[in-house]
Amino acid sequence: MSRAFAVSYLVVAGGGAGKASPNSGAGGAGGYRSNVVDENSGGGEPAEDSLRLVGGVYSVVVGAGGSNSNGSNSNGSNSVFGDFVSVGGGLGNNSSGTGSVGGSGGGGGFNSGAGGAGTPNQGFAGGTGFGNASPFGSGGGGGAGGAGQNAPGTGGAGGIGVTSSITGSAVARGGGGSGGSQGGSLASAVAGGGTGSNSIGVGAVAGTANTGGGGGGSSGGASGPYGGAGGSGVVIFSLPAQAIATFSAGVTQTSTVVGPNRVYTVTAAGPSDTVTIG
Repeated sequence: MSRAFAVSYLVVAGGGAGKASPNSGAGGAGGYRSNVVDENSGGGEPAEDSLRLVGGVYSVVVGAGGSNSNGSNSNGSNSVFGDFVSVGGGLGNNSSGTGSVGGSGGGGGFNSGAGGAGTPNQGFAGGTGFGNASPFGSGGGGGAGGAGQNAPGTGGAGGIGVTSSITGSAVARGGGGSGGSQGGSLASAVAGGGTGSNSIGVGAVAGTANTGGGGGGSSGGASGPYGGAGGSGVVIFSLPAQAIATFSAGVTQTSTVVGPNRVYTVTAAGPSDTVTIG
C-alpha cells in the first residue's frame, strides 16, 4: 500500500504581457495558489486546505509568461501541480480596450479602458486607464495580493504580490506590471512586475522570470519597447525529507532541506512533464 505524504505547495502561473502597441495597460500577474500554513493564497484569501498525497505520478507544469511580440500578444500560461491549476495572468489592452481576464487581470488602455477581472482565490483585477488629460496613463496590472491601480494621469501602479517563506527565505511573487505614461513619471511595480514605458526614452520592462510578474504597459510616443512580456511562473512544493521525488526529463528544478522537509523549486516544466512521489 502506498504511503501518503503531507505536502505544502505554491503554484504561480505565468504573468500576462503589456500589449506591443501604444498606450497599453500592463499585464496582470499569474494566478497564485498556496496552502502554506500561516501564509496567504492569492486574491486576498487565506492558505488553501492542508494536503496529503499518496505516492504516485503527478503533473507539473510551469507556465510561460505572456508574449508581447507584434502580432502575438497573450495572457500568461497556466501552471499545474497535480490537481492544482493556477491561471495565467491577463494581457493589458490598448486604446479604450478592456484588459484581459486572468489569474490577475490585465490593465486597461489609456482611453478609459477598464481593467480585466482576476480569478477568485488567485488574484485581483487590473486598473483603468485615464486618457482624458496629459500624460495619458494606462492601467496597472492586477497582482496576487492587490488590485492594479487606476491611472491618475501617470500610469497606474501594479498590484502587489504575496510573500512566501516556503523555501526558507521570504520572497514576494505575483506582482502586476505598472502602466505606461506619456510623461516622464512612471509608477512602481513590485514582486516581479515590470515597469511601463514613457515617451522620453524609458522602454517597458518584462516581468521577472519565475515570479509570475506582469509585463509593463506602454505609452504613446515611446522610444523604447511598447509593453513588456510576462514573467514565467514557478511551482514549489515541500515533502517530508524521507520522501523521494523523481522528475521527468524535461523538468528543471532544485531542492533544499528546510527543517524536516525537502523543498523542490521547479523553474521549467512542459505540459507532459511529471513528478513521481514515493
